[in-house]
Amino acid sequence: MKTESGREFLPFALPDIGEEEIAEVVDCLRSGWITTGPKVRRFEQDFEAFLGAGSGFGAVTCNSATAGLHLALEAIGVGPGDQVLTTPYTFTATAEVVRYLGAEPVFADIEPDTLNLDPAAARAVAGRCPKLKAIIPVHFAGQSCDMNAIAALAADLGVTVVDDAAHSLPTTFDGRLIGTLSPITVFSFYATKTIATGEGGMLVARDPAILQRVRTMRLHGINRDVFDRYTSTAPKWYYEVVAPGYKYNMPDPAAALGIHQLRKAQRFQARRQAIADRYTREFAGLPLSVPTVRRPADMHAWHLYVIQLELQSLDIDRDRFIELMAQEGIGCSVHFIPLHLQPYWRDRYGFTPDSFPRANGAFRRVVSLPIYTKMSDADVERVIDAVKRILERHAR
Repeated sequence: MKTESGREFLPFALPDIGEEEIAEVVDCLRSGWITTGPKVRRFEQDFEAFLGAGSGFGAVTCNSATAGLHLALEAIGVGPGDQVLTTPYTFTATAEVVRYLGAEPVFADIEPDTLNLDPAAARAVAGRCPKLKAIIPVHFAGQSCDMNAIAALAADLGVTVVDDAAHSLPTTFDGRLIGTLSPITVFSFYATKTIATGEGGMLVARDPAILQRVRTMRLHGINRDVFDRYTSTAPKWYYEVVAPGYKYNMPDPAAALGIHQLRKAQRFQARRQAIADRYTREFAGLPLSVPTVRRPADMHAWHLYVIQLELQSLDIDRDRFIELMAQEGIGCSVHFIPLHLQPYWRDRYGFTPDSFPRANGAFRRVVSLPIYTKMSDADVERVIDAVKRILERHAR
């Protein structure tokens, strides 16, 4: 797509799909397996290997991270009247799955620099939640939350940590991969994520009972693997429905993409890291804050590169900045509109913008710049030049 000036528009995000993925999908289509089948099983096994053979974690695919979070909370017994603590600075899926189960989300404000859940704020909120059942930290933009503090809080309260790792493959905390730290972790493979299957997610857990419950509820509450029933050479048509489950299974064509995307995860991270490093160097001295990297020795997935504009030094606001970037032929986004500003959550719980002042303040300033592996060095330079030109033109 071209802009009015005739330049190609640089989108905010694009998946990086190679010939390997295409060939695997074609093989899938030719095999006749276009629902959950052998490629799903292979993707799950590959993911377990990716986490580390000695980690003890099993992996279960699903058709989205939203589905995975729902399955996770259902598996640990979250139900009506329970409470689940999370951040308002996230996509609505993180909290809406709590409502699916009749429970109530409770929110704690964020750290102003990392935009991750503030453990101190979480502890203060948790002290007012007598029915708290779980904590869902969101590793914003691909940087881990302070998992030592969050794990300590969960242990003190006797609740389960369910990581929302939609942004965080591969991310580490104290040298350990996210996915191997908490009892349950859920990843996203949406089209814009660090690896992409179009739609899709992965739930990982160590407890075999949790994994079995998730597998059962993932497909209508059936107590046997449908793939096994359809591939067996002996009659195995009989099954039992043991619970009112869901339709959350991943189809094989999506898993076919995931098999090869996962193999590229480290290379993809290295390219995103290089782009992030270049942005950070080039933006020094401009009226903006670059992302804070709290633990430089750990791996940051760099799903997002989020700047915060210093509005007091500019004669434009964040929305106008994004419009001007679009006029330069560059797509940007905003992560996130905090949940307490969204009509459903605002009205249900009576929130005001100042209910979470750090989240609200960040929202007014943040801009997510393009950062994806298909960007060329020239594309990165375009983004840098446009940011500099706009901010220099509109500095007070």
